[in-house]
Amino acid sequence: MAIAILIAALAGATLALFFQPRWWFPDAISAHARAYDSQFALTLWVIGCIFVLAQGGLAWIAFRYRDQGQTPSANSGNNRLEIVWTVATAAVFLALAFAGQGIWAGVHLAVDDPRALHVEVMAKQFAWSYRYAGADGVFGRVDIRQIDDAGGNPFGIDSTDPKGADDITAAILRVPAGRPVELRLKSRDVIHNFFVRELRLKQDVVPGMTIPLRFTADKPGTYEVPCSELCGLGHHQMRSALVVMPPDAYEEWLQEARQKVVLP
Repeated sequence: MAIAILIAALAGATLALFFQPRWWFPDAISAHARAYDSQFALTLWVIGCIFVLAQGGLAWIAFRYRDQGQTPSANSGNNRLEIVWTVATAAVFLALAFAGQGIWAGVHLAVDDPRALHVEVMAKQFAWSYRYAGADGVFGRVDIRQIDDAGGNPFGIDSTDPKGADDITAAILRVPAGRPVELRLKSRDVIHNFFVRELRLKQDVVPGMTIPLRFTADKPGTYEVPCSELCGLGHHQMRSALVVMPPDAYEEWLQEARQKVVLP
């Protein structure tokens, strides 16, 4: 009797925690994030119902077959019932997995949008750097021998290439709301991870690779960009910010940033 009550109490306490809003995700700021939340909520409801049924069945069995002084009896189980619930579990798992594939593919297999803003992202121990093409819309050539963090050239923009003379380098990622963005992620040393909770996006940044990451943020605000891959002793310091700006404010910032670029 006591075991049945304990099982029911623990199940009830677990359910109560899931209905506390403080445990939920932060605001979603893109269509992908909202689709992610919907899929997560569906998965949570499905497994929540299974959890309630399983724990209810366990509590009922503990109560129904409690020790009442009767003679113990053996039970060899029910093979048909075990096959049914195993097949049902596999079917539910596969259905949820296939339902979520579209959300994943919408980010990682989407074709490049011609309207997209392209931004290069450089990860290094222990900072993020961002590069925007200048007024010519073309990224300049880079040369690793010209990398100079103290001099404001973390990408190693080649000083002999006129196409890179107007490139903009920043420590904060600024993007216009409602416009597709394609990040080109690179690492100078070890594996890092670009993570924005409100976008529901995480992507490893691997040395020697240029990895695209696409999103469209539609809610202006400032959002944290931490590195979520342990990358060394200073890992906890590696954080930046994503600033989603109204289109007019973004264009104003872009023009000011271009004016501050020192041309050779």
